[in-house]
Amino acid sequence: HITHGQRPILHTNTMAAHPDSVIDCSKVYVKRSTFSTEETGYFDGAFANVPIKEGELVEKGVMRRLPDGFDGNTCPYIFTWSTERPNKTWGMGSGCAPFYNTCKEGTANTRMVRHFNEDKFEIYATRDIAADEELLHTYISLKWRTCFAELNEIVHKDDEEK
Repeated sequence: HITHGQRPILHTNTMAAHPDSVIDCSKVYVKRSTFSTEETGYFDGAFANVPIKEGELVEKGVMRRLPDGFDGNTCPYIFTWSTERPNKTWGMGSGCAPFYNTCKEGTANTRMVRHFNEDKFEIYATRDIAADEELLHTYISLKWRTCFAELNEIVHKDDEEK
């Protein structure tokens, strides 16, 4: 064990949940996001509970499809759950996945693998991640969902200045 602050850090490549569990977010915890300010409004983010190696499974979970007719363009807290465009299938994610904030494509420290036909997902580290580092992935709908319009402008503001 290595101590980080007051809590022990376990170095492990295994997940802590029961082996039969379809949900495991034991390597992740949620607290106020590092991007959260008085100006932006306060919101939460997902953070690494332990050091995580590149390629390692960070979290796995299930997606619950929302009823037909639900408009995910108006709700930022749910997931685009198909490759169809315009998207008509939306899902509610389990575990800590709803708390991963987004960033510009190619800069995220995690990536989500979506198994649409099984309504399951896996999140993997795209590089080594330190304990207590905020976990980010690029939302697949960041550029086109109306509820993300302002967020998309913030994430890509450097693109416009070049």
